[in-house]
Amino acid sequence: MGAVTQAAVEAVLRQYTDPYLDQDPVSAGCVERIEVQGERVEVALCLGYAAGLFHAGWAQTLQNAIEALPGVASARVSVRTDIAAHKAQGQVPAMANVKNIIAVASGKGGVGKSTTAANLALALAREGARVGILDADIYGPSQGIMFGIAEGTRPRVWEQKWFIPIRAHGVDVMSMAFLTDDNTPMVWRGPMVSGALMQLITQTAWDNLDYLVVDLPPGTGDIQLTLAQKVPVAGSVVVTTPQDLALLDAKKGVEMFRKVNIPVLGVVENMAVHVCSNCGHAEHLFGEGGGEKLAAQYGVDLLASLPLAMAIREQADGGCPTAIADPSSPIAMLYQQLARRVGARIAQQAAAAPPLPSITVSDD
Repeated sequence: MGAVTQAAVEAVLRQYTDPYLDQDPVSAGCVERIEVQGERVEVALCLGYAAGLFHAGWAQTLQNAIEALPGVASARVSVRTDIAAHKAQGQVPAMANVKNIIAVASGKGGVGKSTTAANLALALAREGARVGILDADIYGPSQGIMFGIAEGTRPRVWEQKWFIPIRAHGVDVMSMAFLTDDNTPMVWRGPMVSGALMQLITQTAWDNLDYLVVDLPPGTGDIQLTLAQKVPVAGSVVVTTPQDLALLDAKKGVEMFRKVNIPVLGVVENMAVHVCSNCGHAEHLFGEGGGEKLAAQYGVDLLASLPLAMAIREQADGGCPTAIADPSSPIAMLYQQLARRVGARIAQQAAAAPPLPSITVSDD
């Protein structure tokens, strides 16, 4: 029996695909170290996306595979995450204390965009990331309710310049609703709305976030354009339902992000299927396969397909969304997979981006 080699260990690792990067750990550049000491092997992996709940299972899978290699008596695989700040669109300057901004958008209202944004933020936090959420739906803010923040709560002000975001369920939360009366509508024209958005983003003292989830209003108006032109967005998530009308509007959302050079990380399909709580019959109330068709049409991923379930609505309305209200439920697992896929897509796009040209200065 020959001695175990690093190449043999690498060959084993190449046989296993990271389900969120869709690559083996070697090709994805996740392998930090391989040490072979006789019959003992140690492997260290580093993931570029939030996946704390995935670490142990992934490490165990790879460890078992390496231990099956002839000549290996024992193996140890460690997995960690290091989330980097990724370059955004054009020449928009980076934001201090925020590594990656994720815009959650929809072409029309009523498709579960805000619920998706809240659960995405909470799921990212459960994976070990430092997360904030900005409720940019100036006309209809709802994140305060979803995060269980009491009506009338106001953010503290630091040095007469910075808003201190409100901490809820381990996430920094900021919303226009915290600065106004809940019963007072925002009767503002576009420039006022855009100015308010920029103040909320730039004058909030975010606490060294790995991800800031921005819950956009539905449509493709002033707020979306302001975000694209002035805020360094790492990627966007478009939320839809399988209904033809929703898909038509979602297409406009995808096209808008493409025109302003913001990567579309993928599509989330809500209300994909309803399962009767009494008899278990599954019915596609809003059509079938719409999110998948939209994703295929634009060459992006279908990040998640979520059911029409009363629990999602009840838990969000109760201030404790599904991702943390019932973390072991099948629906919560879908949100965790969504969070990992979103983080993985951001990391992949950064790796695929062409390097910046070098600039040299001569005396000529």
